[in-house]
Amino acid sequence: MKLFNALIASSLVLMGSQMALADDAVVEQYHYGSHLDIAKVLHRDPVPDVCGVVPVHMTYLDHQGQQHTMEYLIMGNGCPDN
Repeated sequence: MKLFNALIASSLVLMGSQMALADDAVVEQYHYGSHLDIAKVLHRDPVPDVCGVVPVHMTYLDHQGQQHTMEYLIMGNGCPDN
């Protein structure tokens, strides 16, 4: 039982540290007309299979080598053809 409690406690500590790291990351919001300085795309979320507009993220490097994460809206792929 003590081992189980220790495992639970260590899991909670690890989850808390990961959440703290995620909170430090700045996610920029895209607005129509925003100036984008994208030199290289590192990651882009796949388009989800939902019918509607959903937020997705793109991580990229600018021309100075700074990494950015941007959130933007995209239409999902799950709408039936009419």
